[in-house]
Amino acid sequence: MCRFANRLAIALLALTLSLPALAVQPDEILKDPALEARARALSQQLRCMVCQNQSIDDSDAPLARDLRVLVRERLTAGDSDGQVIDFLVARYGEFVLLKPRISLHTLLLWGAPFAVLIIAAFGFLAARRRAAAVEPPRLTAEEEARINALLDKN
Repeated sequence: MCRFANRLAIALLALTLSLPALAVQPDEILKDPALEARARALSQQLRCMVCQNQSIDDSDAPLARDLRVLVRERLTAGDSDGQVIDFLVARYGEFVLLKPRISLHTLLLWGAPFAVLIIAAFGFLAARRRAAAVEPPRLTAEEEARINALLDKN
């Protein structure tokens, strides 16, 4: 029973340690819960410019902290979520968004996976047609005679 308890404790500890560490500091949290919820939702959509594959909500980088504070300042000033996002995109570019918007200059980014799948499907179909169209080579008279001789021995 003690072994089971130890294993359970280790499993729970591993699960706890694998959860993302939220980097929001207590001094950043807004007193209004509705504004704080909006700030957290926005922070999860914005890329840390230092870490690049983390949201500013998860990053401990000083720049991420500055961005979190900036988001909260803009929300406190009365900006909508869209205005906050637009402000940050104007300042840092589309790269600040973890999920880039679909626009003319990001069309290649969004369309490339589909284009690769379509090209691969056409290539696969063409290869199958080519393989089906190729006839297997005919046996020469000498090869047929050899096979018949082998079959007659059995």
